[in-house]
Amino acid sequence: MADRAPPQQASRPDATTYVSAFLRKLLAHAPKSTQLVGFLTLLISGSILLILSGITITVAVLSLIFFAPLIIISSPIWLPVGIFLFLSIAGFLSICEVAVAVVGGLFWMYRYYRGMSPPGSDRFDYARSRIYDTASHVKDYAREYGGYLQSKVKDAAPGA
Repeated sequence: MADRAPPQQASRPDATTYVSAFLRKLLAHAPKSTQLVGFLTLLISGSILLILSGITITVAVLSLIFFAPLIIISSPIWLPVGIFLFLSIAGFLSICEVAVAVVGGLFWMYRYYRGMSPPGSDRFDYARSRIYDTASHVKDYAREYGGYLQSKVKDAAPGA
């Protein structure tokens, strides 16, 4: 038991130990240079867009305040002109949309009849076969029961 050394007291770490440990942790989580450049680009472009949107809103509000009397005075002219422009632009866009739909439909029909099987052609073939089957069943039913009704009519009116 004599060869046992007395326990040493743990020395208190000084401030430099804490600072170096903090710096090591900070460097371990530090962003890479590309991440830093990306963040700075985001920050700069976001602040520029924020400033531009603020200027735009300010100018819009000030111009509305400044031109409000002129707009109110000339509203009997602007209202019919606005309605006419709205209706003519809406009509033109509707015609363009219908034309695009017609061209798309014609293109689909061209591809279908050329045998290129456009999207949805399998559903079209299925619907066509269902319609054909239904029509043939109705024709068979009419042929079967049509003769039955004709014979009943002849029984009811023998001279007819």
